[in-house]
Amino acid sequence: MSKKHKEVTLNAEEIGEGSGAAPRKEEKPLTINRLSDWIHGGLVNALSHLRLSLTLRIALHHAGQMLLTTIPVLLALTITLCALEVPRAREAMRQVAELEPAQETVYSEEQLRSLTASEAYLTEEAVPKGLASLEYRFKLAASSFEENRTDGILLHFDSERGGLVIRYPVEHLKRSLKVMFWVVLGADLFRILYMISRRKRLNKHVLKPISDMAEIAATLSANNLSDRINVEGAKNELKDLALVINGMLDRIELSYNSQKQFVSDASHELRTPIAVIQGYVSMLERWGKTDPEVLDEGISAISQEASGMKELVERLLFLARHDKKTLMLEMEVFDPLEVMSELHREARMLSDEHEFALEPAENALINGDKGMIKQLMRVLVDNAIKYTPAGGRITLGMRKDGKRCILSVTDTGTGISPEDLTRVFDRFYRCDEARKAQSAGHGLGLSIARIIAVAHGGKIRVRSKVGVGTTFSVLLPTED
Repeated sequence: MSKKHKEVTLNAEEIGEGSGAAPRKEEKPLTINRLSDWIHGGLVNALSHLRLSLTLRIALHHAGQMLLTTIPVLLALTITLCALEVPRAREAMRQVAELEPAQETVYSEEQLRSLTASEAYLTEEAVPKGLASLEYRFKLAASSFEENRTDGILLHFDSERGGLVIRYPVEHLKRSLKVMFWVVLGADLFRILYMISRRKRLNKHVLKPISDMAEIAATLSANNLSDRINVEGAKNELKDLALVINGMLDRIELSYNSQKQFVSDASHELRTPIAVIQGYVSMLERWGKTDPEVLDEGISAISQEASGMKELVERLLFLARHDKKTLMLEMEVFDPLEVMSELHREARMLSDEHEFALEPAENALINGDKGMIKQLMRVLVDNAIKYTPAGGRITLGMRKDGKRCILSVTDTGTGISPEDLTRVFDRFYRCDEARKAQSAGHGLGLSIARIIAVAHGGKIRVRSKVGVGTTFSVLLPTED
């Protein structure tokens, strides 16, 4: 190991002792590679704790790229200058070859003074042919530098008198290379300093959308969810990023407004039965203790309103589980005709003012939650009963259509207007005809029905005509 290498090893050991690192079980010999890794790791850790602005980091990155391209640029310019010297060197060879040597093999300084060459002499050795010629010429040209004679390079070629060697001066070429090196390096340094000094302009014109994003994100709250990033002036990736964030804000605002409306509607629906219960409780406190009729009326009304509140809360919990993606289905393979038959029997017991019919149907098998499917169809049957006048007809049907099973409920009720058809599945939505009729309900049934259908890989279709009736069809995939 050399003295220089020993000194480097000693310094590396001192650095390792002062770093406060935990003792290792096995000490490995310190090498230059390990030392460089330690230094690199230390620099990375130190720089990682520095908080530099994005514009400064971009400027420094481009400055580093400029410095990396300086060496290839200098190399390309050097090759270009050397290539430009080739015609001049050939001309010098031609001029020397036309001269007669002052002595037997050597040309005098007076002969070469007016020429480009600074030294010339004849040799008996001929230039080799093929690849050996390139190696020979290179070694001869480089030999002048080995002898510390850097004022020129030796060129050897064949002439009529034998091998001719001339010394071609390269001082002007060296001066050109030095000037070129400092000019290129100075230009790069100027561009680096210019870019770093103009980073504020970069921030103003190029990175302004990022600043807008940070400002909007800092001020965003429930009161100004409608604020959006201004994409004017942004280009390419930054514009795409701004548009993506604006789209995300649109979805957040829509979800927030929907949730806000949901809470408002739920509060409104709960306020009415609570007010009714409070009213009957007050009446019972005043007169119901001694009046059996008032007591029975109050108990009956309170029971009815409590039942309605229970139903509303259960539906709200169902929607909440769906929104949180925690809705669980107990899947099984069954014949939906059983469900339709049960609903037909239940409907006939619920209302004796309507005519119920169950169309003949062939058996089919579907894979789903039997209780959920029954709840879905019960919602459709309840709606048909509510909005069909006394004496009307309600028909339950089931049929197979390829790989789908279609369950339908058709009534001869008031129908749904085209304006309301697009919103009948919205939460808490009730059409004007339903509000005028003051029918019971909270406007959640069809929303729950659609959720159940979609959870089973199906969908719901509705066809209605005002004054004629409505048909709800549930399309579910069948099992083989």
